[in-house]
Amino acid sequence: MGSGPVSAAPTIGVLALQGDVREHLVALTRCGAQVRAVRRPSELVGLDGIVLPGGESTTIDKLSRIFEVRDPLVAALRAGLPAYGSCAGMILLADEVLDGTTDQQTFGGLDIAVRRNAFGRQTDSFEADVALAAIPGRLHAVFIRAPWVERVGPGVEVVGTVEVPGQDRKVIAVRSGPLLATSFHPEVTDDLRVHSYFVDLVRSS
Repeated sequence: MGSGPVSAAPTIGVLALQGDVREHLVALTRCGAQVRAVRRPSELVGLDGIVLPGGESTTIDKLSRIFEVRDPLVAALRAGLPAYGSCAGMILLADEVLDGTTDQQTFGGLDIAVRRNAFGRQTDSFEADVALAAIPGRLHAVFIRAPWVERVGPGVEVVGTVEVPGQDRKVIAVRSGPLLATSFHPEVTDDLRVHSYFVDLVRSS
């Protein structure tokens, strides 16, 4: 973690083991952050925040152990490092995963239970306009093999939901202190509001 006050241009890493790494790096740069791809423990040093990208949660989990970045990342999150997880990143920040593989681990930190691929397979990917607390207006959200949140702990704020035909509204965005997660992929659109919100969250943490 960074020490002392966070500058106007905080240093934010993107876990670069698999997934939408480049897209997050570009979005964060456009929001005024200094960025760093993170693959190894040494690249966590000095970060003011980190993004866990969309991708394949089980693959990112396994690669984090191979590259020996998992344990120091978990320690940094426990020590208060701000983090934003999109799609697979939401799964990796969750304390509990439903329908996960038998050997799947997460980094944890968010007192939530998420269901993997809850909206269906790749062919069931969809887009929807959603409203998120603290972000003005509506966002055009892209859901790709997306999870949803089935349990929210007492310290977690529901930031956004989406209507699912024939079912209750599903939780698709949450925040707990310096941790933020969404089911959807803002990095694949030109809308920078979620990344800007996270950069501001890092500055204020």
